[in-house]
Amino acid sequence: MARKADPERSAARREAITQAAAKLFAERGFENTSAAEIAKAAGLSSGSVFYYFTDKRALFRSVFERDLPMSRELVQRCTAGEDPVASILAMVDELAVEAMDPIAPGILVEVLRQAGKDPDLMRVIAENTAILHEGFATLVERGIRTGAIDPALDPRETAEWIQVVIDGAFLSADPDRDPRPMLRRLITRFLSRPCDPAGKPA
Repeated sequence: MARKADPERSAARREAITQAAAKLFAERGFENTSAAEIAKAAGLSSGSVFYYFTDKRALFRSVFERDLPMSRELVQRCTAGEDPVASILAMVDELAVEAMDPIAPGILVEVLRQAGKDPDLMRVIAENTAILHEGFATLVERGIRTGAIDPALDPRETAEWIQVVIDGAFLSADPDRDPRPMLRRLITRFLSRPCDPAGKPA
């Protein structure tokens, strides 16, 4: 009788393969990384990669597919907060901390190289961007209604700019530099209501 697959063991092995692949893709590039090298780095047999993934592109996509449930959870948690500005900054903090990961610059470069070659990868990235955009836009709109955010701002456009600023942290990523204090400063000022000559919110 065939052995039943252990879901927890399978999930753990998929995650080990995905983590090993992310590191190697960032260091060597997609084309220069073999499935055998990924399996070895994950501590598994050479045929393991294609047991869990249909091909190498599916494995590359899995690096970013992991972001989808995490982004949904982040948005759900932060939009449940009472202070919209604090919730926006909490989202920014959690997203920007990934820029301190040593593999962040390399994996970003490889995404830019591979995006045009894999429509499914583009869909994953677009879906994740949309999830975060909706969360930021919801919070900006709420902040405008409560008077905490400049009413002249358009919620959806503002959400886009917040994401652009976060993306900038990845483009200039440095594992020895924490981008969060500067991001918080920039975004806080961006959202603030303008002051009149007396220094009071207009």
